[in-house]
Amino acid sequence: MHQRHNGKRSNNDNMYNNLESGTRGGRGAMSSNETNANIMETQNNDRISELSEQVARLKGLTVDIGNEVREQNSLLDNMGDGFSSVGDMLKGSLNRIGTMLERGGAKHMCYLVGFVVFVMVFLYWLVK
Repeated sequence: MHQRHNGKRSNNDNMYNNLESGTRGGRGAMSSNETNANIMETQNNDRISELSEQVARLKGLTVDIGNEVREQNSLLDNMGDGFSSVGDMLKGSLNRIGTMLERGGAKHMCYLVGFVVFVMVFLYWLVK
């Protein structure tokens, strides 16, 4: 591969050897391939850093979402327990109202209707 003319290496051989050894013209400069490789390596490192930052942000988001889901589930469980206890109270109240209506007659029915009307007017006033 090396050509010799009159016992000397050709100019192309010297340039090839300088590129192989990382020098150009004896000044210690990098070859264009090495420069491109270094630029690409730097760009890759920058992109890896950006990706790792994005992954860290996504991990933080998923942890926050998980915590929020656990809190919401706990709140829903507590609300379910509260609704079941309110349901039991309403059932007992309806039983007592039924008993009262069986014993009391028309007078208690008028009180009950008046109370319901009052509650509806009061709720309308609160909403408005």
